[in-house]
Amino acid sequence: MGAEGAHDITAALRAWRQGDERALESLIPLVDGELRRLAHRFLEAKHHDPILDTTALINEACLRLFHATAVNWRDRAHFFAVCAKIMRSILVDHARACRAAKRGGGRPPLPLNESLAAAPQPLSDLLAIHEALEALAIVDERKGQVVELRFFGGLSVEETAEVLKISPETVRRDWKLAKAWLLRELDGAEAG
Repeated sequence: MGAEGAHDITAALRAWRQGDERALESLIPLVDGELRRLAHRFLEAKHHDPILDTTALINEACLRLFHATAVNWRDRAHFFAVCAKIMRSILVDHARACRAAKRGGGRPPLPLNESLAAAPQPLSDLLAIHEALEALAIVDERKGQVVELRFFGGLSVEETAEVLKISPETVRRDWKLAKAWLLRELDGAEAG
């Protein structure tokens, strides 16, 4: 997206924050394509579930987003970072619900042969990634934010630096160290 499109998004976000409902109407067409790309990326890489598709994820994210009136929108990168966080939250909630349903969800237990036939496909590693990212944020909050913005938000190094108000070189360094830390953490979780 060019500088003009990013400026239009920033202007619409600021007008919306100030209570201009028409700004929201102008914002939606500006961000729809990028939200679809982001949602598709989340679902393609981390989640294979016919119940939760791109449109459903965007709709749920928009519902949560439009109720987030206290957000002080800074710019396009900040908007998509918040959207990524919301989508991640939706997918984690969905994965937890699927895991609970897989474990019976309060229903009477099925005989083993029936439960194997009724079991959904294995969940993706979304919950493991989420838990590892939560642990990383405790150890180093900024590195956790870098991963969230880059991996989940799809932001570039420069956009991530802009959102976090740090240099692109710091983002690159944090990204490299965070990836190594997360891989080690996830390998340890699989071994355990």
